[in-house]
Amino acid sequence: MTGNAGPAIVPGAVFGVVGALAAFPLRLAAREVERRHAELRRGVTRRTSHVVFGRALLARAGLSRTGDAEIERRAKTERQASRQLVSENGFLRLLGLMNAPDASSLSRQSLIDQSRLAGADLDLLSLFDAFEHDGEPYSFRDLILAKKYAGLIASGASWGAIARSVHRSGPVASLTAKSLNLGSQHGRPDAIYLDEGRSELDGQLLFDLGSSEDDTLEELFAEAEAAEEEGRHDDAAALYQRCMAIDPKDAIAAFNRANCLRGAGSVAEAAHDYARAIKLDPGFVEAWFNLAGLMSDEGKTASARRHLQKAIALDETYADPVFNLARLEFDTGNLTEARRLWVRYLELDAESEWARTAQKGIQFVDLHMARTAG
Repeated sequence: MTGNAGPAIVPGAVFGVVGALAAFPLRLAAREVERRHAELRRGVTRRTSHVVFGRALLARAGLSRTGDAEIERRAKTERQASRQLVSENGFLRLLGLMNAPDASSLSRQSLIDQSRLAGADLDLLSLFDAFEHDGEPYSFRDLILAKKYAGLIASGASWGAIARSVHRSGPVASLTAKSLNLGSQHGRPDAIYLDEGRSELDGQLLFDLGSSEDDTLEELFAEAEAAEEEGRHDDAAALYQRCMAIDPKDAIAAFNRANCLRGAGSVAEAAHDYARAIKLDPGFVEAWFNLAGLMSDEGKTASARRHLQKAIALDETYADPVFNLARLEFDTGNLTEARRLWVRYLELDAESEWARTAQKGIQFVDLHMARTAG
């Protein structure tokens, strides 16, 4: 298929990968991104501008009852944070490693109106490359696919079951000439098959990722994240340590391990790994912030202040370190500075419970100063 080069990676962009890439080793992707003067990291931080959803995430989700719901939640969270969501194919096109198909002119809304496919399903199917295009403008072939997918969903299929299945048949566009049906000759009610010979598109067997160091690392990282979410801090820290042994330059793994060590009460080790994350990525604002919290808990006020000031300098829109620094200054008697910082916090967050605390802090300082002046 011929195509055009499409958009390219903008220098300075920061890409975060969620889930393993099925088509491209992460280390090679990182190298290509760096050549374009941008960054690629595993996971998402405040500096992340684009989030790549690896298709291997689908395979893992297919083994869990809550897997698809978790993907939906994660996608919603990243969109609300104003990050650009990118599919694997979309990522490859940004890298110039895959051409964008021609003849694309349909808007997202037009595709929804003509196919009757729900917008949320369209977005998720696009995110996992179930169409020719990973976003608008879509093509006529995408419209054909959207109508087929809408029919499958009306018959009881989920977007996840469809996404896990369609890649089994080869190029997605080839499905436009085939009839897709819901049902399974192996007893799985959400499997999708082709009419000709009932050739089943088995979503559970979608990805054959082979065996490589990249795969081992991705599996370890996913296992570590799961242990961390379950509160198994010691297990998660050990798994992150194995990730760091494979990739010593991974600041995210060092940061996550520090969080787990802190949760397990290993303060000195946690401080070491926060510092390691900062050394690997001096702009890692969350690492500066969490290390400041650790120092504050240990009563090391001067160190906590320095780290909070660094976090604010790195990201002026990060409200949390502003609030914590205001509280630190208040506790140490620097009321004027505390008031200034609380005012700044309210510029960043005027609605939350912390905002109400900041307002009370300002009122207290004003009252105290009025009494002192009187």
